Amino acid sequence: MLSKRSAAFFLKSLNSSQLSSEAIRNGFVGMVGRTPLVRLNKVSQETGCEILAKAEFCNGGGSVKDRAALFLIKDAQKKGQLKPGGTVVEGTAGNTGIGLAHMCFAMGYKCVIYMPNNQSQEKIEMLKLLGADVRPVPVVPWTDPDNYNHQAKRFAESIENAVWTNQFDNTANKRAHLETTGPEIWQETGGKVNAVVFGTGTGGTLGGVGTYLKEKNPKVQVYLADPQGSVLYNYFKHGKLERSEGSSIAEGIGQGRLTNNLKDTPIDDAFLIKDTDAVEMVFRLLHEEGFFVGASSGLNVVGAVQAAKLMGPGHTIVTCLCDTGQKYYGKLFSRKILEEKGLLEAVPLQYRSSLHG
Repeated sequence: MLSKRSAAFFLKSLNSSQLSSEAIRNGFVGMVGRTPLVRLNKVSQETGCEILAKAEFCNGGGSVKDRAALFLIKDAQKKGQLKPGGTVVEGTAGNTGIGLAHMCFAMGYKCVIYMPNNQSQEKIEMLKLLGADVRPVPVVPWTDPDNYNHQAKRFAESIENAVWTNQFDNTANKRAHLETTGPEIWQETGGKVNAVVFGTGTGGTLGGVGTYLKEKNPKVQVYLADPQGSVLYNYFKHGKLERSEGSSIAEGIGQGRLTNNLKDTPIDDAFLIKDTDAVEMVFRLLHEEGFFVGASSGLNVVGAVQAAKLMGPGHTIVTCLCDTGQKYYGKLFSRKILEEKGLLEAVPLQYRSSLHG
């Protein structure tokens, strides 16, 4: 407890200008970025590296995709594509839609979301709660005209004062991380970051952060962590857009093509992350570190551990915790579903108390 003298000194030091410029965020939009960079103690001790993670669930909408959502809307405003009272339309597996829905409430727009119908019910319910018109559609590949992204584009073109924000190929997504996440990591590590590791769906985070840090120091290693069933691992390792075997429980990451946001990203190497390893890490992060996160965050940390083993002790490796595990409670934390997918054994026996159903 502070003494009266210490408390008086502390209050005196917080003058009004400091409160205005440093402590107070300007509304919901002001809650995007400047997330904490946290040390993951257990895996850092095990690898001899400093494994750090941006706590992206601290953004206002609860995920890393808030950054892209804000920059996509700002891009549409700047280009005159979106006027007051207009409609934002996007094809999204969840978190970008949640970020856009929050932004639309805060900025006075309507929101329509097309999404694959294999996403968690928690995400769908959250989007509806946030006022979005949610339109789940059957899962088909990008090459099919009924892919959820193509349906989103057609709908936006069919109504007045609407924009399809096109998160996969609109490089405003990448610019969000080039202008915010990358500089934050550089500043917070004092320029001593040796590597970054991210899974990717649109490619914006990896593309923006990787490009920025390579410009600051070409020796920074940029690693892609790719889930089962994605083409990106084989593309960056072997030059072929061929899917790796299997499919993944992780939502919102993995790709069947090379997006504009990922093109020209200076990637040094890629890791193929098995679901068994990502799921194990999810429960390790919960029970050993206290972080309740989803499979994409587990995958990111497994990738960071693989980078640490590749580079050796003494390096600083940065990744991110994309969002919280609440959106995946009905799936990732279900004993029944994990058993059906052959993933129950991936959860350490002593940590299975967290499972339901």
